[in-house]
Amino acid sequence: MDRILRGVMRYRQTDRKTMVEQFIQVKNNPVPKAVFFTCMDSRMIPTRFTETNVGDMFVVRNAGNLIPHCQHFLDEYTTNEPAALELGCVVNDIRHIIVCGHSDCKAMNLLHKLRDEKFASKDNRRISPLRAWLCTHAQSSLTKFQQLELAGYHTPLIFQSETPMRKFVAYIDPENRFSIEDKLSQVNCLQQLQNIASYGFLKKRLETHQLHIHALWFDIYSGDIFYFSRQSKRFIEINEDTVDKLTKEVNRYYS
Repeated sequence: MDRILRGVMRYRQTDRKTMVEQFIQVKNNPVPKAVFFTCMDSRMIPTRFTETNVGDMFVVRNAGNLIPHCQHFLDEYTTNEPAALELGCVVNDIRHIIVCGHSDCKAMNLLHKLRDEKFASKDNRRISPLRAWLCTHAQSSLTKFQQLELAGYHTPLIFQSETPMRKFVAYIDPENRFSIEDKLSQVNCLQQLQNIASYGFLKKRLETHQLHIHALWFDIYSGDIFYFSRQSKRFIEINEDTVDKLTKEVNRYYS
């Protein structure tokens, strides 16, 4: 807390005036461009690694960058994530949703261990809200990953995209650069696109291409950021050699 309080004092002396000016400008002309779902990991600072500014994105964070499937909610029982989707995409007419996973994700490392039935038992879930959260809302990711595991990590996975009839193919880490848990993290990231599309209040916007869903993945230890290219069917590192091609893909399919 001492560090936080002293940080507030430095902010008052340096960035406060500029930020207040930006807040006033955004209030009069709010134009957020994306709803950005990511993990609560302290190493994930999305506004820094995307160089975005005040008012550019709605950021939603939780353990494992999960968006629960709509099947979990009956009547008025819901959680923060679908409420954030409605606030961003319906109330504020934001046209892009981004899900960003990352390497060395503690939630995904735990999810991998939850393959063990005893570790994932009801008694253990009752004493661990994190295990309960993952068992409830990340089981579909784990099931998808186990399909990949059984095929020796070489067979592509198929995910539903914006509508039930639209699907995309994904090769997960074909160069075998990352750990088993990181492969699970990438599968989980793509599974959230399918979960987002399950919400009825987004259906019309998705069908008419007024709303687009994207996946990013951040490698903590190299600082590299990957975009899932549906053309290439895999996560592509965003760098000087690929950015123009990825920009053309985005402009062609997601404008």
